[in-house]
Amino acid sequence: MFNQPGAAVSNIAEPQWYRDTSKYETPDLKKSLFQIFSSVVPYMVFWALIVWMVNNSYPWWMILTTGAFASIFLVRIFIIFHDCTHCSFFVSRKANRFWGYVMGMFTLVPYERWQHSHNIHHNTYADLDHRGVGDVWTLTVDEYLNSPLSIRIAYRVYRNPFVMFGIGPAYLFLFDHRFSLKGSGAKGRFSVIFNDLVLLLFIGILAVLKVSPIYFLLYMYVMVVAGTLGVWLFYVQHQFEGVYWARQADWNPLSAAFEGSSYYKLPKILQWCTGNIGIHPVHHLRVRIPNYNLQKCYDETPELHAIKTLGIRRSLNPYG
Repeated sequence: MFNQPGAAVSNIAEPQWYRDTSKYETPDLKKSLFQIFSSVVPYMVFWALIVWMVNNSYPWWMILTTGAFASIFLVRIFIIFHDCTHCSFFVSRKANRFWGYVMGMFTLVPYERWQHSHNIHHNTYADLDHRGVGDVWTLTVDEYLNSPLSIRIAYRVYRNPFVMFGIGPAYLFLFDHRFSLKGSGAKGRFSVIFNDLVLLLFIGILAVLKVSPIYFLLYMYVMVVAGTLGVWLFYVQHQFEGVYWARQADWNPLSAAFEGSSYYKLPKILQWCTGNIGIHPVHHLRVRIPNYNLQKCYDETPELHAIKTLGIRRSLNPYG
């Protein structure tokens, strides 16, 4: 399947325009390093501001608002992490792994564990016969109606907005990622242990320095807000009216990329904040394209302009 990292179309003929998009896959070292700088430094600055505001007894609504801004840059850090897992951020696989681990320390996401599940998502998204790893739990109408009452209740609870965008991200980023994933192998287990040790070290340093627990709670708050933003982006780009689903025998990678994900067209400032991940169909077509080349690829490839776009207003009711 051509949506595997670095793979080419194998089960359909490659259109010429698709072959031409390979030129956007080459990472630019200066752009990659600047993106790290422009994401990590503002994130740390916001944290310095949070500490200063707490020490000077600023109102909590101002502190939490500042934390929300910090979470935006944590989303950008996660996009860098995401690109590293696809080996698209640097030419060197070792550089991608190194910086993936570094970004994973900020986001509390274990590199190889997440890489394993996310690659499964890319190889199976929109495939009705291969659901359940790295995606949103989705049932067809017939499956839902024919499921036991307990499953139907669980499904409705799972997809409740309070759970999907509140409890869910908190559980995923603070708890679920602390454990290894079946099938992720020794590297996956190592990445989980590494991240857990980093978190324990962080907690230990706070304890030794007798830092107020409020800072750790604020860190959790920033993590959950960033996680909610990330889950929202992922959800609206794969769950909307008319989204493509097919059985394995009929599954087509081009159709899955074009119709199984949306172009979440955001204002430029929000597109920058989210690392261009809204141009999601292009990412699914060519996972080796670094996020800073996605817009250029879209703009210079007329065939991609047929992709379904989704604006902010429309995304608030994707099935309406």
